[in-house]
Amino acid sequence: MIGLISATAAGAAARDRLAAAWPDRTRVYEGPVGDAVRAAFAQCERIVCFLATGAVVRLVAPLLEDKASDPGVVCVDEAGRFAVSLVGGHGGGANELAREVGEVLGAEPVVTTATDAVGLAGLDTLGLPVEGDVAAVSRALLDGEAVALRADVTWPLPPLPLSGEGAYTVRLTDRVVGPRAGEVVLRPPTLVVGVGASRGAPAEEVLALVEGALRDAGLSAASLARLATVDAKAGEPGIVEAARRLAVPLVTYAAEELARVGVPNPSDAPLAAVGTPSVAEAAALAGGGELLVPKRKSERGDGRPAMATCAVVRRPGRGRLAVVGLGPGARDLLTPRAKAELRGASVLVGLDQYVDQIRDLLRPGTLVLESGLGAEEERARTAVEQARRGRAVALVGSGDAGVYAMASPALAEASDDIDVVGVPGVTAALAAGAVLGAPLGHDHVSISLSDLHTPWEVIERRVRASAEADLVVTFYNPRSRGRDWQLPKALAILAEHRRPTTPVGVVRNASRPDESSRLTTLAALDPVTVDMMTVVTVGNTATREVAGRMVTPRGYRWQAASTSGSAAGREESR
Repeated sequence: MIGLISATAAGAAARDRLAAAWPDRTRVYEGPVGDAVRAAFAQCERIVCFLATGAVVRLVAPLLEDKASDPGVVCVDEAGRFAVSLVGGHGGGANELAREVGEVLGAEPVVTTATDAVGLAGLDTLGLPVEGDVAAVSRALLDGEAVALRADVTWPLPPLPLSGEGAYTVRLTDRVVGPRAGEVVLRPPTLVVGVGASRGAPAEEVLALVEGALRDAGLSAASLARLATVDAKAGEPGIVEAARRLAVPLVTYAAEELARVGVPNPSDAPLAAVGTPSVAEAAALAGGGELLVPKRKSERGDGRPAMATCAVVRRPGRGRLAVVGLGPGARDLLTPRAKAELRGASVLVGLDQYVDQIRDLLRPGTLVLESGLGAEEERARTAVEQARRGRAVALVGSGDAGVYAMASPALAEASDDIDVVGVPGVTAALAAGAVLGAPLGHDHVSISLSDLHTPWEVIERRVRASAEADLVVTFYNPRSRGRDWQLPKALAILAEHRRPTTPVGVVRNASRPDESSRLTTLAALDPVTVDMMTVVTVGNTATREVAGRMVTPRGYRWQAASTSGSAAGREESR
């Protein structure tokens, strides 16, 4: 929860804007400011104070105890010009909160943390449990000193200037190790514990079994990713409570699926009870990985039979591929989610001109693999290959990644051995539509006129079907120096079903500094004026020009009635 505190009417106005934007994330604290700060400090993970920085410093100073547990504090000035990350920049989440507050209120985020200032990923911001001398190792990274990476397991990380040797170390491991001087230990979630239990097994027995299995194998509970069991045990109270106390999700599998998993220690008892010869080992191995702890039973100490079993598996380190849509080109149309993926990628793959658009957003040390036009399949293969090496990869494309862009070839290349995330972007059709007015107000279709990958016969059939269905049509890739006849042919097909006066919108470089647009008609459009940077939108039989804008009515009855009434009124006034 984010506590919101203000002292003046101006501060309260900004506070209320934030509360309205985040109704489920925020709580407003009224009353004397000192009492409000103390209450919020005890009850909230983060705090936003609409007060002077000096005042907040004096109020929170007596309350500070430990940077690992103190809430993050952000200050916003009375005029709403700045959102200052004051306390708990990393551990308390104040840096990210300052950026979020800035987006909502239009304030400039002020972040002074050293790693953020130079674009370096903070070791305590990677989303992994961290131990050791974070300050010393971070300082070494900032000073350009050699910092070695010791990876016992594979896990995708953002770009960090790590080397093979150095006086300082970042260790990536799921084993129980104590950080040495000058070392930071990162705990990736690599461990899966499969659990089986008799009905009524106490949570304490399940929990003791899991913790004991990890401890005896020298494995860290901080790297526990999840508990896993059979569907029939999804509601078993002891298992559910153990997962809750361990703060990990409980994943379940159908008995039929577990029965197909090869295990070293099958048994007739679970086969008779739930329909699979193994629960603990099979559930742990269901997602693949290395069996570190074979099935073991709980110990009750009172001579009664064990009520729980478990097995531990290290799941393979999975690379991560984010397929990112960059939007039509304007920086303010690049989504915050896309920016976050770009900042978190250790490898960026993309067309050279698209990489140039966002190169300044990349963290230092990002490996950039760029190529020229016409190498889509090669870029897709490269991105997937890099992800299979356990890296965090961003594959970028213009507009939306799934619309005539890189998502399709990448997902056709990727298998289930990597994690794939899609990041949507504003498409060229939407950007052009916003420039033209509202041409996409009713049913519409996008068609690429490039026959480099699709036979023209297929494209022509789609154009003809769209014409017969009376759909608004947006043409991508309408005309190039080597393809100059396709657009005239497509327009001729549409002209068989639409009036010569049908509005046509032509937008070049939508949202970019050299954007240009014009509204013409189906009969008047000269294809020679169109190139590959242009989007052509042809209206349907209902599309009209209204006050210089291209509008396709939504077709509601009230709209038709309103249009008729307006026409009648104009007729009567003549």
